[in-house]
Amino acid sequence: MFHSNTQQMIDYWRSKSGVSGLPVRSAIDPTEFAKLAPQAFVLGREASGVYPVRLTGGLVSELHQRDLRGRNFLTLVDPLGRLELQTALETARRRPEPMVARIDALSDHATLDLELLFAPIAGGPGSPERYLGLYQPISLVAALQDEPIRRLVLRDVHGVGAANEETHRLRLATLDGRWVA
Repeated sequence: MFHSNTQQMIDYWRSKSGVSGLPVRSAIDPTEFAKLAPQAFVLGREASGVYPVRLTGGLVSELHQRDLRGRNFLTLVDPLGRLELQTALETARRRPEPMVARIDALSDHATLDLELLFAPIAGGPGSPERYLGLYQPISLVAALQDEPIRRLVLRDVHGVGAANEETHRLRLATLDGRWVA
């Protein structure tokens, strides 16, 4: 179960999905989710691992207390979670289905619990090249005490679609005495 705002944005994304199951950027109209627009963001995709922030709503900028445009989103994520988030973004792109990450957003002295939605969208006919996103605070934003978010720590990632029940973490096992993933 996701926060009702996260679910609302997932439903909006699904309502814009065409025959291909993937909405095109021109079909996304922020006036249709005006209440959530301050929490929304758009990431580009230049290559696997390179996801520049294209647009951010007011709440996203306020939480970070800076303009994120042009910055690779993965650089905001703690190094231990970057590869897992990159894998989940690429998986969401291939399927294509939205995915939700549970995040601990850390300031210097506090933690904010967030759900981050990433829903792939296409710039035109063809493969996804952007992600429509949503920052959904689960705990009180006031806990940050007006400090900026310095780092995002990935707790877990869940796919939203039937074919994408969960993006699993790699696990090590032994096979004939050797470690394998």
